[in-house]
Amino acid sequence: MSVCGYELSLPEVKHRPLSLARIVAITGNTLTELVRLKIFYFLLIFALLLIGNSLFMARLSFQQEFQVLKDVSLDAMSIFTSLLAIVATAQLLPRDVEDRTIYTILAKPVPRYEYLIGKLAGVLLLLVLSVLAMSALFFAVLFVREQMLISATGREAAGLPPEQIQEAIRSLRASAFNANLLPGIVIIFLKASLLASLTLFISTFATSNIFTVVVMVFIYFIGHLQATAREYWLQEHGGGWLARVFLAFVALAFPDLQLFNLVDDIVAGTAIPMALLAKTAVLGGVYTSVYLFFAWVSFHGKEL
Repeated sequence: MSVCGYELSLPEVKHRPLSLARIVAITGNTLTELVRLKIFYFLLIFALLLIGNSLFMARLSFQQEFQVLKDVSLDAMSIFTSLLAIVATAQLLPRDVEDRTIYTILAKPVPRYEYLIGKLAGVLLLLVLSVLAMSALFFAVLFVREQMLISATGREAAGLPPEQIQEAIRSLRASAFNANLLPGIVIIFLKASLLASLTLFISTFATSNIFTVVVMVFIYFIGHLQATAREYWLQEHGGGWLARVFLAFVALAFPDLQLFNLVDDIVAGTAIPMALLAKTAVLGGVYTSVYLFFAWVSFHGKEL
């Protein structure tokens, strides 16, 4: 810049390499956009109705009834959060490109990795709210059914000694609630977070959101069948180095989603060791971080 014949150099405007405020702003906007999606309400109503209707299933013994209730409810939560993670994340980048919002954001001093982190954080926040809503309904249904059965037990055992009545009530309450429910719900959320991160990675080079959803559904089924296919392959073809390299590549490229399926153990009342819970949580966090990094690598070189 020239002033009165003198050349003046203006200092360059710099921005912090990582701004929490910018990420929070993108996260808030993403959450607002996702909440407005009709697919979100459809899937939420579907999951809530499925959990609520499990209360009216065929009357069994109270142990079997609570097992059916937990099985149906936790499976519904798992399927819903997985679908929501895939469908919601697949629409983020195409929608921003179509609305030209992405150009406005990236024209500002917003690094692309902050944009991706904010988008993924918005999806994860939506998943947290969804899991909390479904968990609240799930626990409410369990509590209501527990109180109904306690009242019925008290009426039917009116002539029995108080000790036997208290023992029956303790057994009933133990069947309704156990310490594995909360860890199981956390693992369901971690699985959905992994799928959201992988969907974000796929969407950085996909041609459309439909293509992203189709690929993710394919990966979803591979992830659940991977362990079974791996065991069958090793039994039929042996454990040669070539087979092991191929299986290792498949295991790295496609997450083993069966590791996040602990619903059967929870329903059966099997205690989930803290070591297994911690290992699963770390695995989910690593998968999510790795796929987010790959998304940044793909998105960093993309021309917009």
